[in-house]
Amino acid sequence: MSETKNFYELTYIINAALSDDQIKEVVRRVNQYIEEHGGEIVEVDEWGTRRLAYPIQKRRNGYYVNMYFRAPGSFIAALERFLEIDEQVMRYLTLRMDAKMLRHYERRKQRAVEEAQPQPADVEVEVEEEEEEKEEAAG
Repeated sequence: MSETKNFYELTYIINAALSDDQIKEVVRRVNQYIEEHGGEIVEVDEWGTRRLAYPIQKRRNGYYVNMYFRAPGSFIAALERFLEIDEQVMRYLTLRMDAKMLRHYERRKQRAVEEAQPQPADVEVEVEEEEEEKEEAAG
């Protein structure tokens, strides 16, 4: 019988001194590791290079990656060991999302979808403006 998969959020910081190709390779390697060990990646959000609140390994900047995935609970220890061994990953934080966090995540995703869709009132105004411009050009 397969183990139930929990929903997790993982945020990790990569050494910003790496080239863009090297950073993409680290992100690809982490994603591949999760998928190879029975995980299912839901979303990967690369926040980019940001200044750290305090120096980590004598570095002031880091490349932030935030991701959401489903995986068995027994896999998380292996994932964190993998991140600990990788010298390019400076810090990481893995959170198992409870029901309240999942509701917040779903609401945030729904709001993003709604904001991406044009509002009907805006569309009507644009159509009216186009019609007025056509009338002025014709008249």
